[in-house]
Amino acid sequence: MKKTIFILSSLFLTVIMQAQDRPQPKPGPAPVINIGKPETFELKNGLKVMVVENNKLPRVSYNLTLDNAPYAEGDKKGVADITSALIGSGTKKMSKDVFNEEVDFLGANIGFSSNGAYASGLSKYSDRILELMADGALNSVFTQEEFDKEKAKLIEGLKTQEKSVQAVASRVEDVLVYGKNHPNGEYLTEEGINKVTLNDAILNYNTYYVPANAYLVVIGDVKFKDVKKAVEKYFGSWKKASAPAVIYSDPKDVQYTQINFVDMPNAVQSEIALVNVSNLKMTDKDYFAVLLANQVIGGDFNSYLNMNLREAHGWTYGARSSIRGDKYVGKFKSNTQVRNAVTDSAVVEFFKELKRIRTEKVAPDMLKNVKAGYVGNFVMQIQKPGTVARYALLTKTQGLPADFYENYIKNINAVTADDIMRVANKYFLADNTRVVITGKGSEVLPGLEKLGIPMFYFDKFGNPIEKPVAKKEVPAGVTAKTVFENYIKAIGGDKNAKAVKTVFSTLTGNVQGIAVTMTRKSSASGKKADEVTGMGQTLSKEVFDGTKGYESAQGQKQDYDAAKIADAKFYAAPFPELTLASKPGITLSGIESIDGKDAYAIKDGKKTLFYDVKTGLKIAESNVEEAQGQQMTQVVTFSDYKDVKGVKVPFKTVLNVGIEIELTASDVKINEGVSETDFK
Repeated sequence: MKKTIFILSSLFLTVIMQAQDRPQPKPGPAPVINIGKPETFELKNGLKVMVVENNKLPRVSYNLTLDNAPYAEGDKKGVADITSALIGSGTKKMSKDVFNEEVDFLGANIGFSSNGAYASGLSKYSDRILELMADGALNSVFTQEEFDKEKAKLIEGLKTQEKSVQAVASRVEDVLVYGKNHPNGEYLTEEGINKVTLNDAILNYNTYYVPANAYLVVIGDVKFKDVKKAVEKYFGSWKKASAPAVIYSDPKDVQYTQINFVDMPNAVQSEIALVNVSNLKMTDKDYFAVLLANQVIGGDFNSYLNMNLREAHGWTYGARSSIRGDKYVGKFKSNTQVRNAVTDSAVVEFFKELKRIRTEKVAPDMLKNVKAGYVGNFVMQIQKPGTVARYALLTKTQGLPADFYENYIKNINAVTADDIMRVANKYFLADNTRVVITGKGSEVLPGLEKLGIPMFYFDKFGNPIEKPVAKKEVPAGVTAKTVFENYIKAIGGDKNAKAVKTVFSTLTGNVQGIAVTMTRKSSASGKKADEVTGMGQTLSKEVFDGTKGYESAQGQKQDYDAAKIADAKFYAAPFPELTLASKPGITLSGIESIDGKDAYAIKDGKKTLFYDVKTGLKIAESNVEEAQGQQMTQVVTFSDYKDVKGVKVPFKTVLNVGIEIELTASDVKINEGVSETDFK
């Protein structure tokens, strides 16, 4: 399974990096920009409509955007999410099923959210598609049954993120940067979701789904006069109203650079983010210089950060930065994911590159190439009707000058190396940077503490806590041997464990949207056969017959080396713990926290086994692997133990290699379904 996860993860990352690595267009003479303007009109209720006619294809799209100010939901955070899911789930005219059936019949695509709606399809059905979208948006009927379903789905989705290092890192970052009472700093909790009632969702819909700040963008094979007539017919009854706008105090940067650390014992790599608050607006004179400065530091494949952390050191698949003109408050963020062992070194390199862009002029060639990339992309985009509409919408919602996009290339080309350094010092505040790191404290804290940067510690919800205890002392008398013995006792006892001659497990899961099935066969004689299938084919296979073995994936086969053979002779059996105590090099290193549970950590070279102090059951295993020339730590957690013929086996397995892959056992057979031919 290890090989399959690495292969699929690598394929996914390769696509991303290839997109970043495309050759940038070479600079040429600046083209004359003449961006078409959409035809517009406004209804009496305040709905603004923009129409971009394009007759190249017989299609049409409608995009309704509610440009309301952000608002905090308080102790009922989740009401907007539930409202969003309920809009369009049945109307005053038709049920949800009838509505969806007609959408399918038309071959259309219609969706809704608390911030608007979207529809597209063949232009010959344009009138009916718009009518359906308007009906779903304006005449939604919220039922208790649908409300309960969406509420349950939201809670279930929240639970799947509990162990996600990326989800926790993102949540804590926003809490610390913006504050829990700011719209950008709020986060979902099961407690908050459970407080939301059907009436809350209805009130939210009636309060915020209003036309005062609404824009309808129509693109495609349509005529302006027909659109105007249809919009007036279907949206004219929308009651005039404005959403309330609450003013929030802008968050402030930290007074001095500091590390804010979140301990995630299951983390296989560290999430690192350096953040400053940004009040950059698209109307600011610095806007274009900041865009280019961001490309130089981390917005481009050839940026300072990526060339340092990825290309020079090989620590990550990508280091990046982002900042944008925001109507409200935003942030400048540079971030990456690196393996635990180089977390502290990566932080040093981040500050090195921040200092570089603030104190050294960018090289002429690099600035020239960054400009060429922006100009080339801009020129390609303006050929698309959707871009014309999007630019027109941004001009309205961001308060831009009418000629903003006509002067775009001129303003990009006018940026100098001095401008880059000036705005870098203004927006990339190296002396007031909040460094948010989410990772495995027991492995990364010693190195981070040596950097001399003040450190503060937070839990998974951004609450300040004391420094986490990396390892606890092992009680007297507890050894690796006693831990293994307690494990055997916990799963059913020595007699029952030794009675197991073979185990045949079938597990199913999902890897990057691909459904996979894993079959595992093992024998007490020290043999195993693992196979992963997906997309109608074998993705990987691993077999050990007791003396030799091999791994195969993507048509390539690799025989076990001596080290893997020696390892497999202990770990191929259904319950390695029966003999592991006799394996050279086995040591009990301490007690560590795994998913909030204290666990004995037993080291075996690059492998660590974790056993719950209370139950004795094995709850995790970590392995250091080589992947594409980089070391990666793979963590596998085990849970949901169930009794099968007198022994307990885990029915839930979660693999974490930067992404989490959950596998659930659908069938486990003891002493049946396995033959010697399986290990050939």
